[in-house]
Amino acid sequence: MTFKLPELPYAYDALDPYMSSETLEFHHDKHHKAYVDKGNELAEKAGLAGKSLEEIVVISYKDKSQQPLFNNAGQHWNHLHFWNWMKPNGGGKKMDGALEKALNDSFGSFDDFRGKFVEAGVGQFGSGWAWLVLGTNGKLEIMKTPNGENPLAHGKTAILGVDVWEHSYYIDYRNARAKYLEAFVDNLVNWEYVAELFEKGPVKLAA
Repeated sequence: MTFKLPELPYAYDALDPYMSSETLEFHHDKHHKAYVDKGNELAEKAGLAGKSLEEIVVISYKDKSQQPLFNNAGQHWNHLHFWNWMKPNGGGKKMDGALEKALNDSFGSFDDFRGKFVEAGVGQFGSGWAWLVLGTNGKLEIMKTPNGENPLAHGKTAILGVDVWEHSYYIDYRNARAKYLEAFVDNLVNWEYVAELFEKGPVKLAA
């Protein structure tokens, strides 16, 4: 199997009250598992089962005939990171060093970053994601993508992403997407994982 569903890095109830165990059980055990199962089936049919996940994401994005494969591979990649982008007692300004400096240099302050990140998530019409990406000039940028698209498909390096599909928040927040995004930034973000991806630098894939 090319894709594998990971275990969550925390208990189902570890993110309460900001993300409930019911949300995590449905999101991880049902939605993510469906991307894994369908992605494996489609990667096999496309003859790409031996490729890395990142390669499959990029190849299937460029080949519009492989849109169904991209949808599932992209969402699998997104969620592999999404679970690690959260932790109990996370969020807020709990960071230091190079990442903090980069945030301040790029946005002026943490509060300015927070406002722009939440705004991107709220402003993504329909399903999709909001991202903090590492630009080629070393600056951090915010972007949003529809559906399962991610920065990787556009040759960019994501260091933080938040899922704004309704299944990620509707049980807990109903239609109050902004409250979910604020709770994510203020209480859930795993800044250690973000810093780890930042320090690795731009993702390099073969053309």
